[in-house]
Amino acid sequence: TCWPCCSTIPSPHEFCELCLAKDRQRDKVFFCKKFLKKDGRKVRKAAKNEIMILKLLNHPNILQLIDTFETRKEYFIFQDLATGGDVFDWILDQGNYTERDASNVIRQVLEAVAYLHSLNIVHRNLKLENLMYYAENNHNKVVLRDFYLSTFENGPITEPCGTPEYLAPEVVARHRYGRPVDCWAVGVIMFILLSGNPPFYDETEEENTDLHNRIIFCRIVAGDFEFDSPYWDDISPAAKELVCRLMEVDQMLRITAQDALWHEWIAGNGASEKNLKDGVCAQFEKNFAKAKWRV
Repeated sequence: TCWPCCSTIPSPHEFCELCLAKDRQRDKVFFCKKFLKKDGRKVRKAAKNEIMILKLLNHPNILQLIDTFETRKEYFIFQDLATGGDVFDWILDQGNYTERDASNVIRQVLEAVAYLHSLNIVHRNLKLENLMYYAENNHNKVVLRDFYLSTFENGPITEPCGTPEYLAPEVVARHRYGRPVDCWAVGVIMFILLSGNPPFYDETEEENTDLHNRIIFCRIVAGDFEFDSPYWDDISPAAKELVCRLMEVDQMLRITAQDALWHEWIAGNGASEKNLKDGVCAQFEKNFAKAKWRV
């Protein structure tokens, strides 16, 4: 099978170049990630780690591995092509957006996370921009991508990594951690989907500065988030309760992905059908206009 990269996707990525590749024999296009070995040990490690993890995974809500290829200078990872766009853009494009829509997204993320955790795998980089809709004409299926930071929980993990705004308190505090960090990140995603706001923020400093991150980290460690009015006024009690259980500071008390799937906001009738579109999208535009966390 020949895998020439036929077009590059313009997207900043810390470790790799994103491309589209065509299988000439089947005349089918796939998603391709190209890692350059010359970019250093960290990049080579990320490539080999993602390949190892993806070879073990087979789940409808995880972007499926198709093939891998290694040359003297590069690693290539070929995956199924998700064409539905990211969840962030889908919400902005909708005329109607409800808690039930958010619940459908979070349910699929939790199913993928519960599957990973059953294999003792911690994703460690769950965030809104790593969620995509699988097909352009069907926005019922969400897929999770980017596993270069994933690891096995063979024992307590201590290495800090991930996106600052999504980090769990135990990671920020440099304590031993494991699978509960993914559940915390799902809570952050859920908070954003329901309000358009991040739970932990700093409006006084420029982004990506040490002081900015320190302020956010202090709030994360303290679990210092609020259901601010008016953004949360119309959100159901069930939604707020699940957010609190996912973003429980004590990792030993935090709800697991499997238990969260049984929560009434996911499995029952706890999710409201009230249209949240205007309020959520206004906050999305305000908070993410410069693609803050998406870069």
